[in-house]
Amino acid sequence: MARFRLLGLSLILAATSFAFVPAVHAVTEVRQQTTLDAGWRFVRSDVAGAETPGFNDSAWTATSVPHTWNAQDGQDGGSNYYRGVGWYRKHFTPSAGLAGKKLWLQFDGVNSVSDVWVNGTKLGQHKGGFAGFRFDATAAVRLGQDNVLAVKVSNAANADIAPLQADFTFYGGIYRDVSLLAVDPLSVRLGDYGGPGVYVRQRAVTAASADIDVTTKAWNNFAASKNVRLHTVVRDAAGTVVTENTTASRAVAAATGFEQVQRLTIRNPHRWQGKEDPYLYKVSVEVLDGTRVADVVTQPLGLRSSTVDPAAGFSLNGKHLALHGVNAHQDRLDQGWAVPPSQHVQDFDLMDEMGVNALRTAHYQQAQQVYDLADQRGYVVWAEIPLVDKVTDSAAFRANAQQQMYELIRQNFNHPSIAFWGIGNEQRTNDAVTNDILDLLAKQVKAEDSGRFSTYATNQGDTDALSSHADVSGYNRYYGWYNKSATGPGAWADALHAKDPAREIGLSEYGAGASVIQHEENPAPPVTTSRWHPEEYQNILHENHWKQISTRPFLWGTFVWNMFDFGVDSRSEGDTLGRNDKGLVTYDRSIRKDSFYWYKANWTNTPFVYLTSRRWTQRTAASTTVKVYGTADSVSLSLNGTPVSTKTSADHIFTWPITLKPGPNVLTVTGTRAGQTFTDTVTWTLT
Repeated sequence: MARFRLLGLSLILAATSFAFVPAVHAVTEVRQQTTLDAGWRFVRSDVAGAETPGFNDSAWTATSVPHTWNAQDGQDGGSNYYRGVGWYRKHFTPSAGLAGKKLWLQFDGVNSVSDVWVNGTKLGQHKGGFAGFRFDATAAVRLGQDNVLAVKVSNAANADIAPLQADFTFYGGIYRDVSLLAVDPLSVRLGDYGGPGVYVRQRAVTAASADIDVTTKAWNNFAASKNVRLHTVVRDAAGTVVTENTTASRAVAAATGFEQVQRLTIRNPHRWQGKEDPYLYKVSVEVLDGTRVADVVTQPLGLRSSTVDPAAGFSLNGKHLALHGVNAHQDRLDQGWAVPPSQHVQDFDLMDEMGVNALRTAHYQQAQQVYDLADQRGYVVWAEIPLVDKVTDSAAFRANAQQQMYELIRQNFNHPSIAFWGIGNEQRTNDAVTNDILDLLAKQVKAEDSGRFSTYATNQGDTDALSSHADVSGYNRYYGWYNKSATGPGAWADALHAKDPAREIGLSEYGAGASVIQHEENPAPPVTTSRWHPEEYQNILHENHWKQISTRPFLWGTFVWNMFDFGVDSRSEGDTLGRNDKGLVTYDRSIRKDSFYWYKANWTNTPFVYLTSRRWTQRTAASTTVKVYGTADSVSLSLNGTPVSTKTSADHIFTWPITLKPGPNVLTVTGTRAGQTFTDTVTWTLT
């Protein structure tokens, strides 16, 4: 049976009665957010008394955030990077004009245990390295005066916090932004697992209309009761109001929270159709204290529904969509997880160029900007929590896994790009404890957001308990790399589909390592743990995989491992220690590997030709084969200015056997499509 999802169909709260009141004012921003990224001091050790305001930190290193202390030792191999405590301190002077406001410190990402003090007063502790979190700092902050913010961070192994272990480096530090957020005492709730406090759920979406529920969680922090209304406005991409609603006034007691649902209908909706048409509305909720706008929260709205069918795969708004996906980590060469906004944009530019339309943010919650870009560019996203490899049989671990799932869902609930919530990856033990935790998380997803699918990525059995808790199944299958039994997933997928035809099957990981400086013609499968990962083998593997994947539409999604090389300090293979080299782009994003162009040829209509093995410039064998990827109708090769021949191809691969002459050899290919020509040239020197 096909599974159908509307964004956020669950958590439909009891409808409240409300009256429609036309807006008499424009939506305006009333919150004040001040960045605290500059002017920090840091030490990579545990220091007694560092939380006290008068502590002398002059000997510490001056830095700014985002920052990690593992930018170098987390990527150089040896499995010996620093995992322990680091301290950050900062002086800041908030404006006296913030008097009467509620003040919240917001941390967008700290790995992995954070203890926070302001002026010696401890605000709290957060456990988990990937979600944003906030602390109420109102009572501790002195307005118009110098304040000291101290943060103790630890990325040490902790049996109560996921992930316990994984095949990537756990970069320590305050690696995303920090800010001070000032809001009115009557405001949308800021303590809801770091979520926006406004959650837009779609009840029905058709070409004729879209019915949505806007749930607002708010709080009255005044010392007296307030009469409160909520005014919600939906604007289209041009800023035009398409629908709005104002609730009847309600009395809210002092120091009391409330939740309210407003139901709105959008006529003739412009639906979010992935990369074909990633159309976004905006939903703004105003909290009104009489006629005064006390708070405003604006969230994206992409109207869409999705299905997963065990025979027909994934569909968006009733239209089949083959998910051409990749996995991606968030780190960069010499930076770890401390990545600026411009580099997230570059990553999406590279994925766009290759034709990617689906992204698995493995293996953890990533920056809000990543999901914003996915919304804006039309990616279908699989977001997941870092339940990787192993679990701890303890109440504390279960609670932390659930906390991270609440944070993932609530902080990202309104992103239309997200279609799948991942409950974990590659648990190594198929025992009762592990299955109980996965079952707990799958039920949590359904209770929080049955409008999306839960999923899980397994490297164990096809139909065992581990693979059967989530709504849809993902399989990490490395045929031709770790598993030499086949050259691709076709036979395995067919057998599983025949054995369990009602199971929704996805390929959550597949790939091979590749060095851009190691080359071999017609290579045999390398020893995966060896230092020899020729680029040409990655090409062969991905050619085999995609040819098999593309003829099996029952696969609801397939995700290359990985879009980019990434840091794994425990690895000692390929040309660089401390690196997983399965990316289609190098760690520094400077080189697109050959296989990048293989997918570009299959996933885009961009006219191009590309000569593979181009970096293998020094040759020792005269007889070789020229291989070209491209989207041309025909491709001509010339060698040292002499035409060789013109080829056509049904699979985007063009090959010619040639003989090189001693010294430099200039190879030029010219592709023709629809009357246009495009070329590529390389020089190979025979020594």
